[in-house]
Amino acid sequence: MSLRGKTLFITGASRGIGLAIGLRAARDGANIVIAAKTAEPHKKLPGTIYSAADEVERAGGKALPLIVDVREPESVNAAVEAAVAKFGGIDICVNNASAIQLTGTLATDIRRYDLMNQVNARGTFIVSRACLPHLLKAANPHVLMLSPPLDMSPRWFAGHVAYTMAKYGMSMCVLGMAEEFKNEGVAFNALWPRTGIATAAIQFALAGEEGMRHCRTTDIIADAAYAIFNKPSRQCTGNFFIDDVLLYGEGERDFDKYRVDPTKNLMPDFFVPENTPLPPGVSLAAKA
Repeated sequence: MSLRGKTLFITGASRGIGLAIGLRAARDGANIVIAAKTAEPHKKLPGTIYSAADEVERAGGKALPLIVDVREPESVNAAVEAAVAKFGGIDICVNNASAIQLTGTLATDIRRYDLMNQVNARGTFIVSRACLPHLLKAANPHVLMLSPPLDMSPRWFAGHVAYTMAKYGMSMCVLGMAEEFKNEGVAFNALWPRTGIATAAIQFALAGEEGMRHCRTTDIIADAAYAIFNKPSRQCTGNFFIDDVLLYGEGERDFDKYRVDPTKNLMPDFFVPENTPLPPGVSLAAKA
């Protein structure tokens, strides 16, 4: 298994899950296109496209930091062209960029509704579409959405219908594009965490510092994504993977290493279907 020489186009890669996926691939010597909006340091959020590029290169990869707004086709197309000009093609597209607000219908401002749907659903479509001409030329092309299984239980809609619509829009791209491009050998898959992942979204939008202690680290998503990218694209498409289930199937048995704080119960994530069993020996309970 190796991604050496492969080119990954990752949206939202200046921090969090996107950066973790890039760093995991960089350890193999991959080329990482950091497609994100943060060029100047944020007062609360860590990382810029340039600091992410430094981390990628220190990890052993090659980096191309690009200011990209996934809502704008012109911005995305220009970034794809720059990536191909520098690295010669695109092998893997990761749709990680996302906007979140967990509010009910009356509390959701229409501008926020538009932002979530433009970044999540529309942005995923735009980026995938822009990368496809180059993915069709790649040896083992993969597109990965950081989006949930399409579980139509009302419980996932009632409290935050706008956000659910936006995230499920990403997953609908997986469902449709996997079928559309299966004969061309381009894989489309979704990856979703069973538990909260320690990112800025948890810290500032959902559960604060204490909530972070009930999470797994971004490494679990990075390792799961790495496993997907190394699978033959013609044999691995149209899947909605849950991180620990996938990794258990790949032979991983030590899931405690992914805990932020082993003394805390793990926080279940949204959208995980109730019929998704824990792998044998894996627990969300605090460790003694």
